[in-house]
Formats: sequence, structure tokens, C-alpha cells
Amino acid sequence: MFKVIRDGSVRVRASNFLKRSNTIRFSSGAGSKDEVVSSADVVIIGGGIAGCNTLYQLSKRGVNAVLLERAKLTSGTTWHTAGMVWSLRPCDLEVKLLRDSRTVYSALAKEVDDYAGWINNGGMFISRSTVRTQEYLRLHTLGKAMGIPSEVLDPHEAQKIFPLLDPSAFKMALYATEDGTIDPAMACSALVKVAKKNGAKVYEDCPVVDVHYSHNLLGNKEVTGVHTDRGFIKTKCVVNCGGAWGARVARFAGVPSLPLIPFKHAYIVCEAIPEIRGGPNIRDHDTSLYIKVQGETCSIGGYEGNPHMLDQVPDNLQFHLYELDWDVFGVHMQSATSLCPKLGTTGIKSTICGPESFTPDHKPLLGEDTNVFGLYHNCGYNSAGMMFSAGCAIQMAEWITKGRPHYNMFSFDIRRFTPAQMSRAHWMRESSHESYVRNYNIVFPNDEKLAGRDASHDALHQELVDDGAVMQARAGWERPAFYIPGEKIRVQQYDWGGTNDYPRNIDQRYEDILKGEYTFGFSKHHDLIGKEALACRNGAALFNMSYYGKFYLTGPDAQRTADLAFTADLTKRDERVMYSLLLNDKGGVEADVTVSIMDGGSGQLHEPIFKGRGYYVVTSGFSANHTLAHLRRIVQTHKLRATITDVSKQLCILSIQGPNSQRILQRYTDAGLSNDAFPLNTHRSIHVSKAPYSPENKTYTCRALRVAWAGELGWELHIPSANAVQVYQALRKAKGLTNAGWRALTSLSAEKGYHLWNADLRPDDNPIEANLGFTCRKGGEYIGNEYVTKALANGVTKKYGYFTLDDKVALFGHEAIFRNGVPVGYLRRGDYGHYLDKPIGIGYVTNKDSIVTKEYLKEGNYEIEVMGQKYKATFHFKSPFDPHGQRLLGNYGDQGMDENTHEPHAGQNERAGGSE
Repeated sequence: MFKVIRDGSVRVRASNFLKRSNTIRFSSGAGSKDEVVSSADVVIIGGGIAGCNTLYQLSKRGVNAVLLERAKLTSGTTWHTAGMVWSLRPCDLEVKLLRDSRTVYSALAKEVDDYAGWINNGGMFISRSTVRTQEYLRLHTLGKAMGIPSEVLDPHEAQKIFPLLDPSAFKMALYATEDGTIDPAMACSALVKVAKKNGAKVYEDCPVVDVHYSHNLLGNKEVTGVHTDRGFIKTKCVVNCGGAWGARVARFAGVPSLPLIPFKHAYIVCEAIPEIRGGPNIRDHDTSLYIKVQGETCSIGGYEGNPHMLDQVPDNLQFHLYELDWDVFGVHMQSATSLCPKLGTTGIKSTICGPESFTPDHKPLLGEDTNVFGLYHNCGYNSAGMMFSAGCAIQMAEWITKGRPHYNMFSFDIRRFTPAQMSRAHWMRESSHESYVRNYNIVFPNDEKLAGRDASHDALHQELVDDGAVMQARAGWERPAFYIPGEKIRVQQYDWGGTNDYPRNIDQRYEDILKGEYTFGFSKHHDLIGKEALACRNGAALFNMSYYGKFYLTGPDAQRTADLAFTADLTKRDERVMYSLLLNDKGGVEADVTVSIMDGGSGQLHEPIFKGRGYYVVTSGFSANHTLAHLRRIVQTHKLRATITDVSKQLCILSIQGPNSQRILQRYTDAGLSNDAFPLNTHRSIHVSKAPYSPENKTYTCRALRVAWAGELGWELHIPSANAVQVYQALRKAKGLTNAGWRALTSLSAEKGYHLWNADLRPDDNPIEANLGFTCRKGGEYIGNEYVTKALANGVTKKYGYFTLDDKVALFGHEAIFRNGVPVGYLRRGDYGHYLDKPIGIGYVTNKDSIVTKEYLKEGNYEIEVMGQKYKATFHFKSPFDPHGQRLLGNYGDQGMDENTHEPHAGQNERAGGSE
């Protein structure tokens, strides 16, 4: 099963790892059996690069930390890693983490005398296609905005830096001077050495037997200790740095599954090539190839389309390798010789094929588990542990010691996955396979995954598909992206790309539609999406928002929980709907929600029975699990008697928005819908008929919220799922009502200037920075209040900005913002405003760590750089679209209508409504 290590260089490498301890007996692997300490602030399980970096960062902060390794440090997957560290990625968070990793590795030389593990040899990305070149130009632009130097080279310029390259094989190269290579053995040794100086303890040959937890008075699980074969360590915090064994460590703590799948990953080491000494590492993304330079040798590897997936990795695996499957790996040698012909005649010194862990979205698993308080994960690095773990360890240390990380870590946070996703083994396997296979694919802004789809549906799914919905997936939920009337396009089961004897899907229409999104310009469906958006602006549109997270907050301490969690003033009368933020202890925005103030109802799903005041909380579906976990953490921390009930699956949401929304909805309800009868930002239970004047005029009750994410007159209908199909079938027959998807809705919200969480509003943004100070009440001690007060008093060093361009160019986010010719930030989000008929960019403007004032923002001349070209931009403090919010009130003077010209209704001016 395992490869016997016969290659001389590999055998020596493994032997050097083992010689670090004089107590090792090679025959049994047993080491010193001294008992472990009785207690610790933090126990880290796993002695790979993630565990060593975490121990290092915690020890620097004075934390009493212990690291437990079942065998020898680095003996799992770290020892055989290629160890490349890049500087540019298509994500601002990853660029920051890579910068931090490089800083940690290069600074170790000042702390450890004999450390020489970091080599700053640079890195080069190779482009063989026009669209790949566009992607690299986006990286180059983002690098400018974030202070990461890079240089665009033609093939001959690239060959001068790396002589083995064939200039005829590619179109251009992006060269980053700050990239490098890290030696895993030296890095881990240095990290541990410093950590021990700071008081940390390390136990090798100390397998964990169990992670103990107890149930507190609120019924939640809490970590209490770690059981090893050398004693019990009492602790309230455990960090799972188990790598490919991370899921097994999680099961010790009673966590049934972790979205992490091990794969065989391989590379080969070539014989010496003197002319590459000092050359940069190479990534040829178009052929899924990488070349790592170390001295006069290079390692060649990549990510093939038919990888070997492992069911599990044996516990006793240490310093072992698998046999290399040349039928699988051979494609990389062909790619390498096409790029560097000399490699075809260079001998192979050794082969490396070991386990690596991959996750469903190709991002690591970090943060506190939602099932067990005190259990943190730091694993699943997708063969990029050397690159990211040093930067991630800084954030993990902040997470553990201060409650939340400094950066916006949502895309790495374990809470991004829902329990429903993690309970499906096929979802994990399919999605992790696709993440491995597509590791080097171009990252298009509007691409969608093919694996792990159709995991969660709302009750309207089939109806929407029948009406032409083209679906996209968020947090496992299928939601309509846009509609192609007359078509019925279902997402097919994952066919594994036709590899390993799986037949390709016969119906590939969904894949063909996605190809229309494979661009950094306007998509093939741009005009279609625009028609949906303008139908909302000029008439009325029907949006299915059922995937939204929907929670009831009730119980004796519900109001106390709300006071702590929400920034809005929730002392208002019943029937109010308040837009509110949830902040962390540092004042960063963890979520934005609408909160409906309620008293107990009749016992139906949309109006449950409860005592006292309660709250109906609605949040974005893709971050719903994150929001729910944040609320539960508040209840846990403050020991509150409050219950949070998730009814996301039990309720559907249909939203009617646009100038004609009132007159259309009025035909289906006897409730008054005027500004007097149903004011903006209120809610109530209403009756909706199946169809006006029909023989079967059955009515259904639902909760209506007068809110509109598109910035138009509109209502959301929160309907029990059992009745949602009937209500939808009635509404879709309404004359003048157009089905519209999320691509249109996101564009409309951006055009209005509404914030989108995790894009232009994140946990590393203060409400004052984001122009959302109005959502924060002046009285009360909500979490993060002191940071909001401080920002108001002292000013902020970055500020939300809204930009429009006259040039018709596609914006997606991560484009650089220039003020008076100097980069001052980058766009968090880009879209097209179809009513304004302009590209829209939303980002934060900085001033070299100085206070950003209104005058500073107003006086600048702005440009947005898109793929290397700058375009003149107009700065706005807020969107020029309906800046006074008149359309929300139904005042459409420019269209010759306002709320008083709507069809008359008996209950129009009565709060209680009426009947016709």
C-alpha cells in the first residue's frame, strides 16, 4: 500500500527529521514517555506546519500552550510539501495572509541563529491564453492597490529570468519578486524553538485518545480537556491542527463530520540543472503545473483531472509515501517539457507522493466549531499549508485570545458551511474532488460549481425551474440567478468530469450556460439580466428569496440578547422592521439583518406562540449559519435564557418590488397597502388569495414585511412552505409581474447603494467606516459599542466610497482605486447599474493611515484601474439613484405616478385594512 522509501535523497530527508530527537528508537518509533502537564490554556493537536505556527503565535502572546504530536513533528504531510509561498492571489484576504506568512518566515532568522529556511527567489505565473492574461492583469492591479510588487513580462523577458522557458509556448508572464520557498523542517524547528523559549510545551509520540467535553446549563457542549496515552490535560480550548487527520480529531470531540477529504498529491525532483540556480518558482496555471526551484534542482508537480481520492489516512502513517502512479502524473511531465524542453532530457532524482487534505471550496477550515464551544479548527489547507498557515496562525491567535480575528476570515471560517452540507458525505467528496481538479482554473467572477449541487431546495424550486430559472448555489441552497423563459434547465448530477469510468452527462445545457460567464467582460447574459432589473425599476418583479436565513429569538432573556447583539433601537412599538448590524467585540460587522419586533401569535409558522417580546431575524442565506453561530455565542457567553429557532426551511419568501408592486399585490389581499395603512419598515400577518375573483378563492396567511432590497416600493411575503407553491402559482399569473433572479437583485441593490455583507461590509469594517452609523443607537451597551463611539469621536482611516464610470467597462471587485494618481484602495464590489446605465464600484478609500475626512474624499480626482487600464471615475458619498428614498414610499413623480394615484381600495387609509 505504501511506497518503500528507496530514493536516496528522500530517505536522507526523512532520516534527518527523525534524528532531531536522541530518544527515538527507529524500530518502534517510541520516545520519551514523561507525563504531560495537568492543565493548559490551549492544547494544539498536530505537529505539522499549522500546529507549529499556531503554537508560535500563542506563545508570543503569553498563552500557556501545549502541542501534542502523535509521532514526530512534521511526520504527517508537512515533511513532503513542496513549500512554495506566493504573494498574489485573486482574493484580498489571501494576499494579506500570504504577506503575513512571508513576514513571519523571513523574520525567524532574527530569532533563531541557525535558521535559513526562507529563500526569497521570486515567482512567475505563465499565461498561455488571452483570458488567462486578463486574470493576471487583474492580479497585477490588485497588487498595486495592496502594495505587492509585480511586473508584466513578455515571453523573452521571462526567459531571461528563467532560462529554461520556451518563449514560443506562452503569451506573457507575471513576475512577483516577493515570492519564495520555505524549508518545512527548518521552519517548524525554528517555530518550536522560539515557542519553547516563550514557555510553550511540545510532546512528541503522544497520541490523543479523546477530547472531553461537557454540557453546560444551557445544554451546549464545552471542551473540558484532552485525554492522551500519557495523561489528561485540563483545558477549555483545543485547536485541531490534524491536517489530513483533522476529521478524526473532530470526531474525538463529538463532531460527526468535517468537510475535508484526503487525496494523493505528487511531485518529482529532477537532477541538477545549474542554469536555474537562483531562478523563480513557476506556475503554469493553464496546464495545472508548478515548478519549484531549490538550488540547482527543481520539483515538478500539478493538479491532475483524475486524482486518487483516499477514504482515510491510517493513524500510523508517518514519513511514508505512496507509489507514484505515472498514468495519472504523466500529464504534468508533458506540460513541463512543453514549457521547458530541457526538462524532457533531465533525469529524475526522486518521486514524492503523499496525502494532502482538500476541502469543498478549496479554502482552509478555521475557527470555532459550531457544535462544541472551545474547539477550534486549523486544517484543510488544500496543499497550501506552508503558504497560508503562518498568516492564519496570527488570526487564530487573535481568534482565541480576543474572541475574533483581525481580518475578515469568513471565507476560511468553518461556519461558512451549514450542518446540512456537512451531513452529506457525497457533497463533501464531490465538491472536494472538483476543488482539487479546478485548483488552477481561471477564477471567473460569476462562475458556478458543478459538484455538490441540488443539496438544498426551497419548496418553490421545481416551479422556478419550470418557469426558466437558471440556478446558482449559495451555502448549499439553490437560488435563481436569472431566467431564460421557455427553457427548463436543471443542474445535473456531478459526473466527475468523465474520469474514472464515470460517463459524462448527456444533458450539458447548464454547463453551456456557464460558459457564457467565462469572461472578465460583460457576460453573455448581461442584457437578459438588465431586462429583469429594468422590469423591477419600471414595473414590478417577483424575486424568490426563500434561501434567506430566518430565526425566531424568544425566551425570558430575548430582549437582553437583542440589546447586546443588535445595534438598532428595538424598543420601538410592535410591527416595526429594523435594519440592524451585529458587531463583534472589536466593532467589526459580523452580520446585517432585518429584525421584526413581535409579540406571540396564533401558533402558525409565521406567527408562533411565545410569551413576552420576541424577534424575527432575517439574514442573507449564504451567511445564515455564521449569523446563527454568532447569536448563539452571545447567548452562551452571557449565559442568557434565550432560544434561537431556525425556521429557514419552513418558510419561503416571495418579494414583489417595483412601482406597480402595490397595485398588483392589492388584487390578492384584503389588507390595506398604502403608506398610511402599511407604512414602510413595518410587518404584519395578512391574507393572500389564490387568485382574484376565481371560483376557488382560497386564502393563505403569511407575514408581510414592507421592505425592499432593490430600493423600490415593495413587500416580502414570508409564507409557510406548505402554501408557497399555491401563492407563487397565483402571483406569477399577474399581468405585468416579471420573474427576476439574484443577478438582477444584486445589481439593483448595488445601484441603490445598499450594503452586501462579506463584500462591501465585513467583520473588518466599523459601521462608521461603512457609512452605517445611523444603524447604531446612541444609548445602550450593545457589543462593539465602544469602538463605534471611538470611531465617531476620532475619525477613521478608511471610508466607504461609491463610484460610477462613464465608460462601459465590467467591474467585479478588486480593481484598484486611484486618487490623484496614487492608489488608495480597491473595489470590494463591482456591478452594472442598468437604470443609471453605468458601471458601479463600491470600495473603501484610505489616506496613508491618516484620518479620511469628507473634504479629502470630495477633493480627489478618481480613477479605477481595470486590467491595467485606468478609467475616470466619479466619487459619490452615496448612490445618485433615488438618494432621498422617495421610490420606497411609492412616490414616482418622474413616472407620472405616486402612492395617491394607485388603484383605490376600501382599506387604503385604514391601519387595520379592509375588504372589497
